[in-house]
Amino acid sequence: MTHLLIIGGSDAGISAALRARELNSKVDVTVVVADSFPNYSICGIPFYLSGEVPDWHNLAHRPAEEITQTGINLLLNHTAKIIAPVKKSVQVVDRLGQIQWLTYDKLVIGTGAVPIKPRIQGVDLPGVFLLHSMKDTFAVQQHMTNRQPKSAVIVGGGYIGLEMADALTLRGIAVTVVEHSPTVMKTVDSSLGQLISEELQRHVVEVVNSVQIDTIAQKETQLLVSGSNGFYKTTDMVIVAVGVKPLTDLAESASLKTGLSGAIQVNRKMETNAPDIYAAGDCVETWHRLLNDYMYLPLGTTAHKQGRVAGENAVGGHQEFAGSLGTQVVKIFNLAVARTGLRDSEAQSAGFTPVTVEFETWDHKVYYPGAHKLRIHVTGDAQTGHLLGAQIAGHYQGEVAKRIDIFATSLFHGMKVDGLSDLDLSYTPPLGSPWDAVQMSTQAWVKALAKI
Repeated sequence: MTHLLIIGGSDAGISAALRARELNSKVDVTVVVADSFPNYSICGIPFYLSGEVPDWHNLAHRPAEEITQTGINLLLNHTAKIIAPVKKSVQVVDRLGQIQWLTYDKLVIGTGAVPIKPRIQGVDLPGVFLLHSMKDTFAVQQHMTNRQPKSAVIVGGGYIGLEMADALTLRGIAVTVVEHSPTVMKTVDSSLGQLISEELQRHVVEVVNSVQIDTIAQKETQLLVSGSNGFYKTTDMVIVAVGVKPLTDLAESASLKTGLSGAIQVNRKMETNAPDIYAAGDCVETWHRLLNDYMYLPLGTTAHKQGRVAGENAVGGHQEFAGSLGTQVVKIFNLAVARTGLRDSEAQSAGFTPVTVEFETWDHKVYYPGAHKLRIHVTGDAQTGHLLGAQIAGHYQGEVAKRIDIFATSLFHGMKVDGLSDLDLSYTPPLGSPWDAVQMSTQAWVKALAKI
């Protein structure tokens, strides 16, 4: 019997385990989980803290009982410490400090990522939280229940920071978002970042840009947050959300190769440089479909796909990860913002000849009530006409996610910008137009290119 050992019980690890059991019901699968929350949605944490998801148990993609019913063994509250590739064994330690060695025929590493802990004096003070795990979530929830904070400072204007601004505002907390870049959400163009700032301000969230936080100090019962450009703010709690980094201590114990980002190097079969060891998810470098190169791009959707590939290959398959386009969407109050592919600056750095055109139109026929404006950025290559990327911002009921997925699908298949007009897309006046907003934006790109 083949023994498949998987380290990590989040998206990549559980996907690998499920795929392996699906293809080979006789394989012995053990998943080592550092806590007692296998397969929980980290992406869902802000919606539990906002109160929109009342029961934290509902954040589980599937309950532990459902996982074990497939024949998968869950070893909860155990942390893997050392991999011995020659002996094909892994040292794990439980919460009591008891050590045991688990053997394997095939090993999948899915240790994920951890929050970046910035060099801020006072970042370890009570009332200051990094947010990534269920343990972090319960700590924040307990603080809000016990202390009833009236104000919060969020350090970081990325996805988690902005979702938490939404969440805490719904809880009746006055929020200040501090971002070191000139606009929030620096993964989209600055004009769309400005739209996000305006949406935050409409919901009484204070937005502070171009400020680097350097100190958090205790001031009686509150915290004093200070930084560059003379910024200071007293507050009841602080959320630090400045990004994540790959968790690779375990991989380094086995001398697995890592890249410039510090993430584990894998090929498209999710194989590492060590025999019979695979890796997937937020701890690995990701193959980018447009760049034809590897980069660090931690995304839940990507982790699921990579885990599935690793699980299949660990039981004798020959699958390859098809690559990521960095497709993302986030909801901030009533605004949805999405991107896929390359922005203009990213495409230029990669050697393309990009042209980006901004286009604004309605999400559906304006004569039907409830129409909302969509702001669409289309990036294409001026020499080849190929689509390189797209960004969309608009009302969350304006099918932003659906429309970015049209762009993502077109990118996946290497389409030219003018080819999107040929797509047979659905239409009814309450939901769209005979020419969908996506198609109108690509037609605007073609017209703009003709004038260059």
